[in-house]
Amino acid sequence: MMNDLYAVQYNPDVLSCLANLSNDEVFTPPEIVNKMLDMLPEELWNDSNATFLDPACKSGVFLREIAKRLLEGLKEEIPDRQERIDHIFHNQLYGISITELTSLLSRRSVYCSKYPNSIYSVSEFDNPDGNIRFKRINHKWKSGRCVFCGASKSEYKRDKSLETHAYEFIHTTKPERIFNMKFDVIIGNPPYQLSDGGNSASASPLYHKFVDQAQKLKPRFLSMIIPARWYAGGKGLDGFRRDMLKTKQLHYLYDVANSADCFPGVNIAGGVCYFLWERDYSGECTIVNLIKGEETSRLLRKLNEFDYFVRDNLALMIIRKVMLFGEENITQYVKPRNYFGVSTTSIVKKTKENGDLSVYTSKGNFYISPQDISDRDSITNSYKVTITYAMSGGNKPSSNGDYMVIPATMRVLKPGEICSETYLCVGKFSNEKKAINLRCYMTTKFFRFLLLQALTSIHITRDKFCFVPTQDFSKPWTDEELYEKYELNEDEIAFIESMIRPMDLGGEENGKQ
Repeated sequence: MMNDLYAVQYNPDVLSCLANLSNDEVFTPPEIVNKMLDMLPEELWNDSNATFLDPACKSGVFLREIAKRLLEGLKEEIPDRQERIDHIFHNQLYGISITELTSLLSRRSVYCSKYPNSIYSVSEFDNPDGNIRFKRINHKWKSGRCVFCGASKSEYKRDKSLETHAYEFIHTTKPERIFNMKFDVIIGNPPYQLSDGGNSASASPLYHKFVDQAQKLKPRFLSMIIPARWYAGGKGLDGFRRDMLKTKQLHYLYDVANSADCFPGVNIAGGVCYFLWERDYSGECTIVNLIKGEETSRLLRKLNEFDYFVRDNLALMIIRKVMLFGEENITQYVKPRNYFGVSTTSIVKKTKENGDLSVYTSKGNFYISPQDISDRDSITNSYKVTITYAMSGGNKPSSNGDYMVIPATMRVLKPGEICSETYLCVGKFSNEKKAINLRCYMTTKFFRFLLLQALTSIHITRDKFCFVPTQDFSKPWTDEELYEKYELNEDEIAFIESMIRPMDLGGEENGKQ
């Protein structure tokens, strides 16, 4: 019988197959949905008055998995199966689809019919949408941008035959009027970004707008799976980051450093996370780290303990040990990006003329007149160390699945040598030995591990060195010396060693010239 659909688990699950597709609007695998639902109180599944909203329906998987739990949990209160199905679908489950196609897919997943007013629907409605609606919305333009989502008018003012990608849930100042009701649970996987009309593949985040809008509805529980890039803020996320880290209503945060562990075949820089925000909770947040779907650590923490959110619990314990020494961080040695004002498009010479400086670039050495550079701190005639602004390959799992860091190129520059914007400049020494010792310190796993804790993308900026302590650069440093100095235990050392790839210290690029 068709009503038995929710009594069995299909294998293979078509939604699991669909979740393997790569797209900016990532489909959620059923197993991840159920891990998110597991965060909710068990008594919700026995509550016939509890209401649920997915404000960004794509496959309908959230509503489908909720329906399964309610069908089991309401057996005693509503013994008749069809009556129970009708009650759940008509009174408890609601969705807002992001496109017309996903509305059809969601209804097919939940009601077994694209049109729930048909005879094929497991619960018949008197309208073709049921409680999963799609309404074509137009952007509201002002100065060439949508006032709600920031979409570029040049890209998204489209023919009626094309999707506008103006998502209904975030294109209104009164989201409560969409269904004219309150919800106990708002849960989903919102669209992550939208092309903003910038250079190349430039895009602006969208997911935080769904979280903010959902909070305005004041549900008892809010859970979403979103990119973890918000940990570091930037590009429209600073306010969202600040609010998320200072709130005491975030009860659980599950951190997944490698997005492929949630979305097979999908690479989301910085990984993803899913959380449970509770209206009536006030306290510290339980952070759970996941690798390959397995829990590796769990810790009750203050989210705003540091300026940067430290995603890994064991890393936090290491940072706390380092901070106990009260040393200044190495940020004081790091110069701002493009310190010398030599961009990748600057006019440099292949042949050296009298008085020219040597410019170290990713394409080799060139030359430039001293009058064509900036040097606020007068480091041109000192020894300094360069490190690539963008880590080659970024944060990338190794072949065996361990999460490791691709090392950046490091090089000692002599007096009269500078670098292009491809590199950051670190240090100012009159003594070459101290510059070599700084570079030695920077190549240690300890240094690069602490640098990693403030990174959620491949770009290294000055502030990302905030957890790295300064050392005595009259001597070289090894990892073994640093582990001993900061009294790291075997587990902490093994964690660093497993995460950070060794650097090849040979060759002209990684050594001094």
